[in-house]
Amino acid sequence: MTDHPSAHDKPAIRVEKLTKHYHNVAAVDGISFTVPAGTTAALLGGNGAGKTTTISVLLGLLLPTSGAVSVLGVDMLKRRYDILPCMNFCSPYVDLPKRLSARENLRVYASLYGLREPKKRITQLAEELDLGAFMNRPSGTLSSGQRLRLALAKALLNEPDVLLLDEPTASLDPDTADRIRAYLENYQSATGATILLASHNMAEVERLCSQVMMMRGGKIVDAGSPATLLDRYGRATLEDVFLDIARNRNTGSAQDAAE
Repeated sequence: MTDHPSAHDKPAIRVEKLTKHYHNVAAVDGISFTVPAGTTAALLGGNGAGKTTTISVLLGLLLPTSGAVSVLGVDMLKRRYDILPCMNFCSPYVDLPKRLSARENLRVYASLYGLREPKKRITQLAEELDLGAFMNRPSGTLSSGQRLRLALAKALLNEPDVLLLDEPTASLDPDTADRIRAYLENYQSATGATILLASHNMAEVERLCSQVMMMRGGKIVDAGSPATLLDRYGRATLEDVFLDIARNRNTGSAQDAAE
């Protein structure tokens, strides 16, 4: 683990009145939330709810229209380059260079991240994520599930203190997805990392997350632990809660509770 700034006395992620407009459309509309250090939180919502835009702002890939974002106590709008070495990101929708082999991709990113022992770390991740059979194949020839495991390995190269995940088990078969969830749980337990994920897999969220922010139309319309949300909506599964919120059923009092 590299020497990262300590923020045990602060939320790992703090978002305050974040807004992002595209022309006249508010992709994110004045949202605020915090994620305590060492926990896993989820942003949930249908397509176009604002999840990916929020994560992109957290990464410094997008500048917000207004609002404030800090990660590990660092203002991402002013000093993001100070904290980016402590962060990483994984998404099945962002391709790694297709002509490079899996091994070459990891070597390139290990160099970019300034790893002290890149070969050792790559070997470790290849074993832990079962990449060995295709390490020498061009990434463009890999299946979607293999590419996702490679992308996760890339995201874990620098042992990030803050890990942002977009659909971390999409395209994986149930057995491999379960192994990845267990791996993420063990990684967090061993490192104390903070994880923020966007997912449509409600069982995954119930298993991994202690905090859930439900988004619709660029706003956070409800938030709480999975157990709290299940109780509030009188539902047996988080998927049923998701459907209630996505379809705007009986969410008025819940939104008041979230605020």
